[in-house]
Amino acid sequence: MTATPGATPTIVLVGHGMVGQRFLEALAERGLTATHRVVVLCEEPRPAYDRVQLTSYFSGRTPEDLSLTDAGFLADHGIELHLGDPAEHVDRAARKVTARSGLVIDYDVLVLATGSYPFVPPVPNKDATGCFVYRTIEDLLAIEEYARARATTGAVVGGGLLGLEAAGALKGLGLAAHIVEFASRLMPVQVDDGGGAALLRTIRDMGLTVHTGVGTQEIVTDAAGAVTGMKLSDGSELATDMVVFSAGVRPRDQLARDCGLAVGERGGITVDEQCRTATDPHVFAIGECALAADGRVYGLVAPGYEQAETAAATIAADEASFTGADLSTKLKLLGVDVASFGDAHGTAEGCLDVVYSDSRAGLYKKLVIGGDGTLLGGILVGDAEAYGTLRALTGSVPPVSPESLVLPAGADSGVPLGPTALPDEAIICSCHNVSKGTIRGAVTEHACTTVPEVKKCTRAGTGCGSCVKVLGQLVDAELEASGVEVDKGLCGCFGQTREELYEIVRALRLTSYRELLDRFGREDARGGDGCEVCKPAVGSIIASLAPAIGASGYVLDGEQAALQDTNDHFLANLQRNGSYSVVPRIPGGEIAPEKLIVIGEIARDFGLYTKITGGQRIDMFGARVEQLPLIWARLVDAGFESGHAYGKSLRTVKSCVGSTWCRYGVQDSVRMAID
Repeated sequence: MTATPGATPTIVLVGHGMVGQRFLEALAERGLTATHRVVVLCEEPRPAYDRVQLTSYFSGRTPEDLSLTDAGFLADHGIELHLGDPAEHVDRAARKVTARSGLVIDYDVLVLATGSYPFVPPVPNKDATGCFVYRTIEDLLAIEEYARARATTGAVVGGGLLGLEAAGALKGLGLAAHIVEFASRLMPVQVDDGGGAALLRTIRDMGLTVHTGVGTQEIVTDAAGAVTGMKLSDGSELATDMVVFSAGVRPRDQLARDCGLAVGERGGITVDEQCRTATDPHVFAIGECALAADGRVYGLVAPGYEQAETAAATIAADEASFTGADLSTKLKLLGVDVASFGDAHGTAEGCLDVVYSDSRAGLYKKLVIGGDGTLLGGILVGDAEAYGTLRALTGSVPPVSPESLVLPAGADSGVPLGPTALPDEAIICSCHNVSKGTIRGAVTEHACTTVPEVKKCTRAGTGCGSCVKVLGQLVDAELEASGVEVDKGLCGCFGQTREELYEIVRALRLTSYRELLDRFGREDARGGDGCEVCKPAVGSIIASLAPAIGASGYVLDGEQAALQDTNDHFLANLQRNGSYSVVPRIPGGEIAPEKLIVIGEIARDFGLYTKITGGQRIDMFGARVEQLPLIWARLVDAGFESGHAYGKSLRTVKSCVGSTWCRYGVQDSVRMAID
C-alpha cells in the first residue's frame, strides 16, 4: 500500500535505537513534531532501549526496564512507529521509502539511523548451532535459552567492551567462560599494555580463562552441526558448547549503498558537518552508520546523540555542526572499573606519562601530560573514582601536580581537587554535552534540589550514567553554597548516616528497629513501617552488635526476621526466575563422603541443578520457597550449616590440600582455611 502524501511535510526515520530515539526527542524539543509528520521504521520488535546497559538484563533487569521511550511520548507527538518493519528500499528520485511490509512512504527528509552490525570472522562453521552474536535483547534471550538447555562451557571471540560483558554473562549463567582475543591484551582500543595486564590479572582471578594473541581458525561441530569446540591460530583446540562472537561492529550502510549514497572505503555513510549525506541533501545519517566529516565512524552513544541534535537542528533551519566528539569511556566490566579519556595512548608529540601501578590490588592509573603541564588524557583500571574530574580537566593544567592525581595519597596536596574545582565550562556529561555551569544553573535558577530533578532539567546523567556521582557532588556543593542544608541521611526515614546510626545503637544498646525509628527517625516516619533501605541496614547493625549491646536469641527471631533481606531471611539466594539456590558451608573444601551423598540425594529428590562454585562449595539451584525448610532440615541433620553466601560476610577460604597430602606442601592449609 502507499501512504497518501498530504500538505504536511514528512520526516522518515529509519532505525529506532538509542540515537534514533534521541533524534525524535530533539525534533520534539524544536516543535518539529507539531509541524511535520514523523514516521519511524524499526527492524527490532521493540522500541528503543538502552543498549549500553544491555548486560544488566542478566542481573535481573527486564527488557521493559531498559526501554528508552514509552507510548505516551510517541502518542503525544503524533509519531508513527512501525515495529518489526524495516526499510528495504529507498527511491531517492521519487523520495519514497518501501518497508518490508510493503508500506510506501513519501518523505521530504529521510534520516538513516541504522546503526551497526556485529562483525563475525569468516571462519568455517561460523553459523553452526550454538554460535551467537551479542548485540540485541533478542540475542541475549537466545543465548540464555541455549546456555541453560545445552551448554556447560562458552567461549567469547573478542576481548573488547562487549566481549568482556558477554563473558561475564556466560559466567553468570553458570558456564565455564573463555575469552579469545586476537590482540596481545584485553580492550586494546581503550587501554595500553599496563592497563591490559592489570585487567587480565583481575579477570583471571574471577575464574574466567583468557587467551590473548590468538585468533579463531575454525568452529568445530558434531554430526548434528552443533558446536563442540574451536581451533585457534596457535594450533590448540578449545572445547566449548557455544560461541559468542563479539569481535567488533561494522556500519549498517547497505540500504544507503543500494540507493546510491556515497559510503567510505571501510564503510559508513558519508556525511558533512550537518550530518547531511554527501550525495543527497534530503537524506541525513546519524550514529554508528555515519562516516562523519572528520573521517571517523563513532561507535559510542555520546557522539551519536550529538549527531542526532545536529541533524534535528539543521532540519529546523538552526545553525549546528558536528566536527568531532569526545571518545572518553567509563565502564564497570565484570565488576572492574575501566576508564580512558583524551589522548589515552599518548600520541601527542613530546608528551610524558605519569603512572601508578599496584598489581597486587589490580590497580593501574596513567596520565598523559603535555610538555606545558596540560592534562592530555589517561587510563584508569581498578579504580575510576576520579574519572569525572580528570576527564573534565583534560585540556587544562590541573591545580595540583600530576603525581598527586594518581597516587593514593594525592588528597594531601592541600589544593581542593574535585568537581567543585572545575571551571563552569567543563563538560560533566559527555553523552548530552552538559557543562558544570548548566548543572549549577539547574540548582540556582531552576530550583532543582536533587539529582533526579537535575537529570530531568538538564538530561545530565541520563546517558551512560558515568557522571552521576559527580553530578551528586555538584548538586550538594551548590546547595551548601546557597546556604541550603544538604540532607545526608540514610533514607527518608532517618536523617542520620549509617555510621551515626551504628553509634546510636551501640551507645544506647538498642535492640529494636521499632525503638530506633520511633526515637530517632524523621518526624513523619515515626510510627511507620520503615523502608527497604533502612530496615536491612539497621537489621545488620543490630545483628553485628548483638553481643556488645546485650541482644540475645536467634538473629532471625521476631522483629529481626522482618528486617532482613530476602536472601538472609530464607538462607538462600533469590534467583531471577523466583526460585532459590542453597549453598551449605564446606569449610576449606573438605567434605566427608557421607555429606557429599546427602547433597546429591537432596538435589535429586528436589530436582535441583548443582554446580561447584569458585569457592569450593556446591550450589543447588531451583528450590521453591516452601521447600527451603525441608531442604535445610536434611542439611542440618547431616551436620551442615549455612554457607553465608547471602550476606556480606566471610563466605569461604579457598585452599589446596597442603602438607596433609601434597609432597610439596609446607603447612596445613586445609586447617587454616577451616579455622
